[in-house]
Amino acid sequence: MQQAVDAFRDHLRSEKRASPHTVRAYLHDVGELAAFVQRLGGRPPTLAELDAIACRSYLASLHGHNDAVTIGRKLSSLRAFFRFLVRRRLVPQSPVAALRAPKRARRLPSFLGKDDVTRLLDGAAPAAEPGDQALRLRDDALFEIIYGAGLRVSEACNLDVGDVTSDGARSEVKVRQGKGRKDRVVPVGSKATGAVDAYLVPRAAWLAKAAGGDARALFITPRGRRLDPRSVRRLLAKREVTTGVRQVSPHALRHSFATHLLGEGADLRAIQEMLGHASLQTTQRYAHVNIDHLMAVYDKAHPRSRA
Repeated sequence: MQQAVDAFRDHLRSEKRASPHTVRAYLHDVGELAAFVQRLGGRPPTLAELDAIACRSYLASLHGHNDAVTIGRKLSSLRAFFRFLVRRRLVPQSPVAALRAPKRARRLPSFLGKDDVTRLLDGAAPAAEPGDQALRLRDDALFEIIYGAGLRVSEACNLDVGDVTSDGARSEVKVRQGKGRKDRVVPVGSKATGAVDAYLVPRAAWLAKAAGGDARALFITPRGRRLDPRSVRRLLAKREVTTGVRQVSPHALRHSFATHLLGEGADLRAIQEMLGHASLQTTQRYAHVNIDHLMAVYDKAHPRSRA
């Protein structure tokens, strides 16, 4: 069993080129199944004991403790694991091939209105000290880039200095190894590139003082280390408090990017390309959330709207 798990890990890393987070999640879910079967049998299970009955029992045990999205993700992990085992001829067939994920409740993406985004990006508290001013410039650039290019937090943290470019007429962000290990280029506005240019001055000062700092990373700490997604969430929460904007996750800035583009008439296919979605179905969620745009169309077109 352990040899099969180790081979699956190598397959995810080298052949699928999955991100460390994905590898960790898949292996955790497979380990949960093995631990569940071990509790029933009193000993580590063999691959043959991970049959359809065991898998069904495991997934059934998740109900009441996990939501439909989590159960569906765990089932997806098991499907990938058993597909790998079938290809390697370690098991004759996948015991989860015929299992269906529970129906998910449709949840619309959380996003901020244009006024809230403006307050969030422009309304941070004034810096009292020079060190605070440097941090303010970094955070301004960080959130301008996330919203301006619709980036995932991990993508923003992975940016290097040369990934944001501008020649005066055209500005863009090169996203390397985004979700699914896909690269893409996203246009970005002058506000974002201007904020990045202003931030590069204190960034250079931080690197000059830091021993062994990450000279490639765009967004760094004063000690020269690359920012991580958890730090970005803390920075956004702090800015939400100072600006009075309701609390959202950094991913809501990405949702806001898509929703605002769609509301101004952007093509759904173009938004799909900018977001890096593999399927248009994922992007179509944003067609359901822009109620302000729908109300404006109604007020303009319906003969009884102003009765």
